[in-house]
Amino acid sequence: MSAIYIILTVVVLISVGFIAQAAIIRSRRQKWMELRLSDEERHAIAQDFVIFDRIPDDLRDELEGLMHVFLYEKSFEACGGLDAVTRHMQHVIAAQACLLLVNRNHDFYRKLRSVLLYPSAYKAKNEHGHDDVRLGESWQSGSVVLAWESVIAGGRNQEDGNHVTLHEFAHQLDQADGAADGVPELSGAGTYRDWSLVFNQAFIRFQRKLEKGRRTVIDPYGANNPAEFFAVATETFYEKPDQLSEHYPEVYEQLKSYYRVDPVKWIR
Repeated sequence: MSAIYIILTVVVLISVGFIAQAAIIRSRRQKWMELRLSDEERHAIAQDFVIFDRIPDDLRDELEGLMHVFLYEKSFEACGGLDAVTRHMQHVIAAQACLLLVNRNHDFYRKLRSVLLYPSAYKAKNEHGHDDVRLGESWQSGSVVLAWESVIAGGRNQEDGNHVTLHEFAHQLDQADGAADGVPELSGAGTYRDWSLVFNQAFIRFQRKLEKGRRTVIDPYGANNPAEFFAVATETFYEKPDQLSEHYPEVYEQLKSYYRVDPVKWIR
């Protein structure tokens, strides 16, 4: 038996193994996507994530299925003195994270493995070695870090435009292609061109407004860089869609096309 034949055989077996594993994952996900929450669980989630009660029924059904996939595939870790990540905490975070996947082609946050949850704001070293107080982080290495107090504060207030979970999971989408640059994976060259044109112009306009001391519908934190602008715009898209569509209509249309939902229609 030649070395080339052996190598080819091994390659074929590995390929078959990957295909079989992918089929198993798809089958499991299809079963999980059919699962639904109880009325009691829905009510509890809506208390800490008001948007959950606003979205159309068909999208909420899909969201519940996505939540079950998320809960089965991602791990949760209590940090900073938090006793445990309760099932309710997991439900709220899963609902918020998976809202960004509803009605879209996606890979279930393929690179994400774990959610690290602190009870409140925590300290972490910045690039200069100094302590920063943080509410959340998104790591390209496969984790999202959140402060529970901020998770529910953002979830309970549906109109302040501040939502740490939506923010950090928007970063996960942005980072999926390996670059945190404010440009998530899109469907084609023309789409990338239109996205870049709209977001670059909006980012410059946004920064100029802040320099003049003018108020903006998008949180000023978005002025730090294009990645933060995309994440903060995502928060605004879901929490203040009517205001975003009024003041930044082109950005709203790009986000509506990307997320494939229209939150203006959810307002009631």
